[in-house]
Amino acid sequence: MRPDPAQFTLWHPVEVRFKDLDVGGHAHHSLALVYFEEARARYWSEVVGRGGVDQVDFILAEARVRYHARVLYPQRMTVGVRVTFLGKKHFVMEYLARGAGGEDLVSGETTLVMFDYQEGKTRLIPPEIREAVEAWEERGAGD
Repeated sequence: MRPDPAQFTLWHPVEVRFKDLDVGGHAHHSLALVYFEEARARYWSEVVGRGGVDQVDFILAEARVRYHARVLYPQRMTVGVRVTFLGKKHFVMEYLARGAGGEDLVSGETTLVMFDYQEGKTRLIPPEIREAVEAWEERGAGD
């Protein structure tokens, strides 16, 4: 099932680079996760206020990717990102990469777990992160 573009609360532009191409002439399948990661980093910076590499306080636990069309070079995509679930320690983010003509290219979701890198263990989602994400997502798409 494809996500509804109207539900996304942040869109991030991504350029398909020549180095992204595989022998089939389209972006290698593994790069969808990189495109999602770029959008996720922007979300974490803009919504949560944590933009530096040293401020990443979660780990990737699971990823799912669906391919809808070939991702070609040169192409500028926009990747929609939103949080669809907040648990006690983990959260789920959904993504949709669209081409310049509005066509769906790739979609997916990731499950991320809050992590204390110094202690080497999972932790609860801090209240300030939960509040920032909930406030952002409640605003709705397009605001």
